Amino acid sequence: MYIIIGGCGRVGAQLATMLSNDGHNVVVIDASSSSFRRLGTSFNGLTIVGNGFDERVLEKAGITEADVFVAVTNLDNANIMAGQVAKKLYDVPKVVSRVYYPDRERTYHKLGLDTVCGTTLVAHKIRDWVLGREFVSEINLDCNSQIVEIKATPKLAGKKVADIEIPNQFRPAVITRGEKSVIVSADTRIAVGDTIIAAVSVDAMEKVARLFDVEIDMKARNGLSSPIGS
Repeated sequence: MYIIIGGCGRVGAQLATMLSNDGHNVVVIDASSSSFRRLGTSFNGLTIVGNGFDERVLEKAGITEADVFVAVTNLDNANIMAGQVAKKLYDVPKVVSRVYYPDRERTYHKLGLDTVCGTTLVAHKIRDWVLGREFVSEINLDCNSQIVEIKATPKLAGKKVADIEIPNQFRPAVITRGEKSVIVSADTRIAVGDTIIAAVSVDAMEKVARLFDVEIDMKARNGLSSPIGS
């Protein structure tokens, strides 16, 4: 199978190595090239630096040929956005997103996404250990980008997403306008009052805030403000 994995933390790296060793064609995407050091020496797939919900990055990874897409960064929003893009825009047959919060899984399932919740799996494993069954320890992931919410100001109004994107530093992915949320393209125009959900490099937070004269709301990294749909 042709498999694309978004996120090369401990889970993503181990999964990629396992699938590669099983003879599958694997591509791993991560925002930080240093994350690829986690891949085992036996890994013989491809690595791409970028965000797993960026259409250009996905197309470079061969998303149109993918049989499976897996999103396993440490951010629920990033995983859900990546899953939505892979499923809705590219019709990948099998898509799964990792999430941390069990109470959100029902919402994500309504969006048509399959999810794996690490919190639930860990709880089940600890329960099994208490009952004398096998124990598996919790795995933490890391990432050099954050998912943030930005309220569009007059300075951003009328601009296209392509006009404000900063390569490898700032990438708008979803715009919420009223009660509707849509995955953006390079030609999507921004209006005053829009809520922009974007990926921002940790090192570029202050730069982005100054450049666009906006306040960055970090609460978006932990959960969706509203369902994402087209």
